[in-house]
Amino acid sequence: MELNPIQNTTIQGLQTTRTNAKPQNVMQEVGQTFQEALNALSQSQQNSDELMQKLALGEDVELHQVMIAAEQTDVNFRVAVAIRDKLVEAYREMMRMAV
Repeated sequence: MELNPIQNTTIQGLQTTRTNAKPQNVMQEVGQTFQEALNALSQSQQNSDELMQKLALGEDVELHQVMIAAEQTDVNFRVAVAIRDKLVEAYREMMRMAV
């Protein structure tokens, strides 16, 4: 099983959007970042499922690899939920603003 390192491209992309970007571009960047997080979550879930199936079928797979993949999926899921919660909170805050 291959463990992917945390990449700074997402963080750098967010920092870039903070500097004098138009609101539409910022919204696209946030949407794209969230989509990337969801894609990473989906891939992590598929990898974890495959390893669990192999383990259940008795194939040659290490238990620690299965546990690491499951925990990686859990962490990715928690990050996606946290991002979603922050986006919903920001949306609600904008809706409360007086025009």
